[in-house]
Amino acid sequence: MITERVRNHCMTKAKNILGLIGRAVDYSYSPLIHNSACEVLGIPYYYTVFNIADPLLIPDALRGAKALGIRGFNVTIPYKKEVVPYLDELSQEATSIQAVNTIVNEHGRLIGHNTDIAGFASPLLPFKERISGTPVCIFGGGGAALAAIEAFKLFFKPKEIVLFVRDLEKARNIVDETWPDSALPVTIVRSDDFAKIRGCSVIVNATPIGTRGRELSGMTSIIPLDRELIHPDQIVYDMVYNPVDTPLLQTAERAGAKTISGIEMLIGQAERSFTLWTGMQMPVTAVRAALLHEIHNNKPA
Repeated sequence: MITERVRNHCMTKAKNILGLIGRAVDYSYSPLIHNSACEVLGIPYYYTVFNIADPLLIPDALRGAKALGIRGFNVTIPYKKEVVPYLDELSQEATSIQAVNTIVNEHGRLIGHNTDIAGFASPLLPFKERISGTPVCIFGGGGAALAAIEAFKLFFKPKEIVLFVRDLEKARNIVDETWPDSALPVTIVRSDDFAKIRGCSVIVNATPIGTRGRELSGMTSIIPLDRELIHPDQIVYDMVYNPVDTPLLQTAERAGAKTISGIEMLIGQAERSFTLWTGMQMPVTAVRAALLHEIHNNKPA
């Protein structure tokens, strides 16, 4: 016998599907963010995770998205650049760094956007005058780091961007390819060469190091926390959002520096993606409360 609850569920209007494309990203809070927003607004969307194990499967996945009418995606590690050749169009922001974090399916045409750039910049804008004309530094060489570089270039005009990476040659090729005609002052150094950190007004971690449960070789911070490399005149911005107070941010706070959690970028980029898919403004206050509640409740005992 069919219950009333099942009958009502079956009669509910079909939902527009949204999702996250990445690899081993079940830990993501993006489903919570977007599904909370859709629930508050009462709109028929549902967001889930699509783990793609191999980049060779990206073309099939995107063709399948067109065939199935999936409304849109976020894109995360390690596919922000991998998806670019298989999209029908790129926004100006995505074109500028050839990296995509948001895909919108417009009647069978996949349009790539990059909301990471504005999402990254948003919590730094109150410090624009303080940053302009000073050196800043970024740890990482992936799509998130490229978004940070572009954001500094567009909004803050620093004197120099110091990029800390593991592979110098690869990073140089990416920077030269992304900004071939730019006088952008990017200095590339090894990730363990910390000499320039003290002179930077902003320190950005654009790597996953510090994420709860994803420690790399025992590392919980991209910067050694016992070297007194951080001082009160700096802004420390950690893109890691789980935990909210990473070891890097805790150390920066003790040193008297201004700290910015990855929660700010996570919500900032999500808010812009949400509007691209739905045409509506995200209820940010409600989403932030739901996100912080979930992270707090998931703290290890």
